[in-house]
Amino acid sequence: MARIDWWILIAYLASTLVLGLWLARRNRGEDDYFVAGRRLSGWLAGASMAATTFSIDTPLYVAGIVGTRGLAANWEWWGFGLAHVAMAVVFAPLWRRSGVLTDAAFTELRYGGAAAAWLRGIKAFLLALPVNCIGIGYAFLAMRKVVGALGIVSNQPIPAAGGLSDTLLLLIIVAALVLAYTVAGGLWAVVITDFIQLILALLGAAAVAWAAVHAAGGMGPLLEQLEALGRPEVLSIVPWRWDDNGFNWIGGAGISVSTFLAYLTVQWWSFRRSDGGGEFIQRMLATRNEQEARLAGWVFLVVNYLVRSWLWVLVALAALVLLPDQADWELSYPALAVQFLPPVVLGLVVVSLVAAFMSTVSTSVNWGASYLTHDLYQRFLRPDASQRELLLVGQLMSVILLVLGVITALISDSIGTVFRLVIAIGTGPGVVLVLRWFWWRINAAAELAAMLCGFVVGLATSVVPLLQITDYGQRLMVTTGLTALVWLTVMLLTPPETPEVLERFVQTVRPPGPGWDRWRRRWDVQADESLSTLMARFLFSSGILFGALLGSGAFLLHQQLLGWMGLIVAGVSFLMLRRTGRAVTLV
Repeated sequence: MARIDWWILIAYLASTLVLGLWLARRNRGEDDYFVAGRRLSGWLAGASMAATTFSIDTPLYVAGIVGTRGLAANWEWWGFGLAHVAMAVVFAPLWRRSGVLTDAAFTELRYGGAAAAWLRGIKAFLLALPVNCIGIGYAFLAMRKVVGALGIVSNQPIPAAGGLSDTLLLLIIVAALVLAYTVAGGLWAVVITDFIQLILALLGAAAVAWAAVHAAGGMGPLLEQLEALGRPEVLSIVPWRWDDNGFNWIGGAGISVSTFLAYLTVQWWSFRRSDGGGEFIQRMLATRNEQEARLAGWVFLVVNYLVRSWLWVLVALAALVLLPDQADWELSYPALAVQFLPPVVLGLVVVSLVAAFMSTVSTSVNWGASYLTHDLYQRFLRPDASQRELLLVGQLMSVILLVLGVITALISDSIGTVFRLVIAIGTGPGVVLVLRWFWWRINAAAELAAMLCGFVVGLATSVVPLLQITDYGQRLMVTTGLTALVWLTVMLLTPPETPEVLERFVQTVRPPGPGWDRWRRRWDVQADESLSTLMARFLFSSGILFGALLGSGAFLLHQQLLGWMGLIVAGVSFLMLRRTGRAVTLV
């Protein structure tokens, strides 16, 4: 990096700090600190959700999986688009209607008694500490790899810093800067800076993609060179192809039939984010009303899947041609930036990567602190704590979480491996999280059993040598199956929630579906929408998302037939969605 690039980076960090401190004046209590006083617009909340997932690790992750397994490997994360569609069109208004502060607190709205209290406490602990710290460490791991690839650090000890390596020292400095504006500003600072960071991240990704494709001679020559590699999986959007011999599964993709089926039929609804996911739920709860919560979900869908997916993929494909001897494909993204971008532009791209990193970490810190403060400290230790006390505790918890995240980053080297571990330990409870909205019989004991069993089985089959299941799809299916067996047994052996608890939930949320018919009739409550309408919206919205995603990518890759098919599916789905009644506002 040239000196001007360093000055650009320093100026950005300083301005972010100033903005965060300025926004701190909005915080009067935990509602302001953790859900921005419930005054966010859908556009701002959705942009923040997109910025959170656009971390410094995501372009590296995409570059790594495309380099090793080809284009179809992206279904590992594209498959979650189905869950995100459900979040936008089904669960967003339900969450906003609940009025809770965290999804852990929701458990004591939906359930009652000691089991609900235990569930809330255990969920808050698991999500705030092991799960969240892995996520924070995941981002710091990517940061560590990027600064190494850029030549900023060399992992050598610095005597003046007490023997700490320059890598660890840099992580500490960046962590301190993130803490400064996150601790002071709360969710307001996180969301506003997220918006700025998202714009920078998109511009940076576009700059790297343009430079990489240009260096490869343009899109046409790039595709010709990729074809010449003799790796059919590289340009195949799905892990199979039709040729003169008929249907053939592409072995080089490294994706078994069971794994691909798991991506599409199990992973998205079995994962713990099946009805939204903690950080996303936090943003939806912070919006002004149900319509804004739904809009936030759609803004996220468009930015996350339709805007930036192919920017990352283009860089990954260009790296296969421009960096044929690359040992770690996850590092091809920063390597291309250093090799082909001039000063100033490189500085802006580095800023975009740092911005993406900061948006993810700041969100994870604030979100995790909300559990520790609201669902553990206030709920079980200090029910009468003042708003000022809760604000101070939230700030202290933010510091603790970030320190643990930095430590986590030092014990792993593969972003893709960590990604799959996060999915594995969160697989299993998703179906219960969905059913609790639509079926009265789901109780706290069932959700607690699903969460604990999924965590234990997912972890054991991932890291315990004797129990490890190497095929990713089989691992997800085994985890989901065993977890279902456990939670169904527990549910049938334990009593349902009391009528008083069910009435409170029905009156507050007005849940749809036949699973609540008897209770809605009993208390004369009308659901806002029928389950059939919501299912139709989900189906047609999924057609819009995946038709547009695959169609746009196919045209980019000069695969005209698939491109027109995707465009037709998206267009027909949009027209059908408009006919379902009160259609979702897309723009």
